[in-house]
Amino acid sequence: MTDERRNEERGTAESPATPDGRAVPRRRFLNDSWKVLGVVLIAEGAWTSYDLLRPAAASGFGGVVDAGSIEDFLEEGTVKYSLNGRFYITQYQGGLRALYQKCPHLGCKVPWDEATAEFKCPCHGSVYNLIGEYESGPAPRGMDRFPITIENDHVMVDTSAFVEGPPPGTHEGPPPGEVSPQGGTS
Repeated sequence: MTDERRNEERGTAESPATPDGRAVPRRRFLNDSWKVLGVVLIAEGAWTSYDLLRPAAASGFGGVVDAGSIEDFLEEGTVKYSLNGRFYITQYQGGLRALYQKCPHLGCKVPWDEATAEFKCPCHGSVYNLIGEYESGPAPRGMDRFPITIENDHVMVDTSAFVEGPPPGTHEGPPPGEVSPQGGTS
């Protein structure tokens, strides 16, 4: 009986051959396979770790947000809302302010009331003027603000860091209801 016939009867196959025609022992083949799989696993882990440690820059809230052209904010009393950045841009006496939408009291979203030209918190009644200064209610300070820069005639707001709003009693902006809401919200 030949070797091929005996292997067929036992159900065993021949070992893989090397380029020079010699058979590779099964144990060496399995060891080499495990080594290759280990290297592949390490490479995939390194790739994933690199992606986690080097995330892409945030483009919405938590990063720099383009609030629009500077020409959108030239009109006195303009108030525009940025859904992507979760802030209001207000214009008063030529100055722009980016006001965080959250009330500093308990975190409710504070809408702009066009009829009274004020920001009014619907949860507990805190009231803020056009530039986010505290007017009345239980809030401990004015609305928090984000830094603004102008780049290529666009208003850029950095939402990754905010500045606490001014303390009660600070009044640089208009009294409630004095500035007519010309810009409205968008």
